[in-house]
Amino acid sequence: MIADMETATGGPPVSAMDVKPVTLEGAGVRLEPLTEAHEQALHAILDPALTQWFPKPMRTREDVRAYIAEALAMQRAGTGLPFATTLRADGGLVGVTRFANIDRANRRAEIGWTLVARAHQRSAVNTEAKLLMLTHAFETWGCIRVEFKTDSLNFQSRTALTRLGATEEGIFRNHVICADGRLRHSVYFSITNDEWPAIKQRLIRRMAAGGHANA
Repeated sequence: MIADMETATGGPPVSAMDVKPVTLEGAGVRLEPLTEAHEQALHAILDPALTQWFPKPMRTREDVRAYIAEALAMQRAGTGLPFATTLRADGGLVGVTRFANIDRANRRAEIGWTLVARAHQRSAVNTEAKLLMLTHAFETWGCIRVEFKTDSLNFQSRTALTRLGATEEGIFRNHVICADGRLRHSVYFSITNDEWPAIKQRLIRRMAAGGHANA
């Protein structure tokens, strides 16, 4: 059967896109399935700037509870896979991230809904988390596309995605109505399976240099 055959691009079988909770471990970062048990630790690392570009910023314990509930609803629907970003050294939670808009038929997924605690920004945490997730998407699931989107006003995120090696594809105007009523334009980026090997090596070199974007 076609689903059991190697893909035309030499990746894993299409049947390998088995979307279920999984733990992804790197040298310093452990991405573990997000659960309600992470609520207190996630609330503890928040500050107002961390989610200012989220359509629904997180500030209160109730906001965190709603974020986790939405993430787990995506997981039950098979369209999302949320993670708690923790440190392997002590298990401390330093952020969250997720796969979303998972499309098995077209072998694509989005990475987003990401935040990293202030104390761990400009460190190797986000670089290694992206390396783990992209490796899982392209090499375990056999994705042919991974996409990202961000607020058009979030120039820090746009710069980071460009440095990652993602291609900016365009702007979806009036894409999201934010909690404060602002109409958000969303910028889409993507990485394709043929681009992944070079980007993977770039991320590995960046990790060797301490995780910095200029590596």
